Amino acid sequence: MLSAEDNELFTRIGPGTPCGNLMRRYWMPVACASEISAEKPVKKVCVLGEDLVLFRDGQGRMGLLPERCPHRHASLYYGFAEDDGLRCAYHGWKFDVNGECIEQPYERAGGPLMKQACLKSYPVQQLAGLLFAYLGPDPVPLLPRWETLVRKDGVRDIVVLPIHHHNWLQAQENSHDPTHTFWLHARLYERALKDRPEERKKWAADLAYFGRPIESFDFELCREESWTGIRKVRTYGGDNPEREAGHPAIFPNILIAPQQRFLTTHFRVPIDDTHTKIYWVEFLPNEDGSITEQADADIPVTFMEPPRRSEDEDYRLDHFVYQDQMAWETQGAIADRTTELIGAGDRGIVMYRNLLREQIAKVQAGEDPDGVIRDPALNDMIRFTFSHGQADVAKKMATEAAE
Repeated sequence: MLSAEDNELFTRIGPGTPCGNLMRRYWMPVACASEISAEKPVKKVCVLGEDLVLFRDGQGRMGLLPERCPHRHASLYYGFAEDDGLRCAYHGWKFDVNGECIEQPYERAGGPLMKQACLKSYPVQQLAGLLFAYLGPDPVPLLPRWETLVRKDGVRDIVVLPIHHHNWLQAQENSHDPTHTFWLHARLYERALKDRPEERKKWAADLAYFGRPIESFDFELCREESWTGIRKVRTYGGDNPEREAGHPAIFPNILIAPQQRFLTTHFRVPIDDTHTKIYWVEFLPNEDGSITEQADADIPVTFMEPPRRSEDEDYRLDHFVYQDQMAWETQGAIADRTTELIGAGDRGIVMYRNLLREQIAKVQAGEDPDGVIRDPALNDMIRFTFSHGQADVAKKMATEAAE
């Protein structure tokens, strides 16, 4: 269990909080590139407790600014994206992508009010169909080039999960939990699809993969030049035994997981203290290793529906995503870790919490936390070791299920 003080330390991510200061040292996805278009060039986003507007000006430059205009605090979301900036719909004040106020109708040109009106701005970069933002202090680090985002020997797609009504830590701690897959995924799939034979056939590989007996598990703290994190490694028994190479959970809020033949990158982005936005980038390697040129505009994007329509309705449990969301949301908006009972299967979670405490302390001491990349030589492509056996086992199971 945690003390109440540590639970607050780890879960509060607003401006000026210790964990919020840590999270702001890392790039976070804030939208899909396809969500910003000529027809709809402005989007409201909330990240790390900050209400912001994301926009593209007429020259194609991306801007991320506070949502409220400094004049009379109307929302800039309803403004006009023009060639050189975003104009407030209330009185026409205009701001460029750097937050500079560049026009104030009806005010004295070049007066002190224009400088006073300048907004804080955040850098935005596009990679693999996602728009990433950096909300931390200068100097701005490099945007990490995870192999699942930049490899060319396959194709990728993006899945945007429904907003999760819980603190970000509940999702990330799940990455260090090796045993929940047997119960939460295999057994719930069985129950949810019991009377739906066609869908059961569709998910047969997942049922078989996650339903294998877990004979043992272990955890490894990894400190690489370009990332720090924890791998969980399971040994499966049954008819398809396997020892995983391990899923790297990248500090602070990423998981890279083999799923059947896919490699899926999970980004768990704190919206605020009690809401989380999750993006998946799924990469499917070509079986023959051939190169595929896939432009960002050609990356398919799926927006998943919420698992229930109202607070009184039961969760849908017929999908991997909804099973996790049920488990995380029913812990509460912010899980009370002062009363939990920690077991042997939670050793990876304890390791992660110790790492989180350590990295918060590094930022408080004025240091870069682990995984902040400043050397381009470390960032050409950040590779991981995956066992092809995992994909082979899943493929074999899928073939057996189809037969």
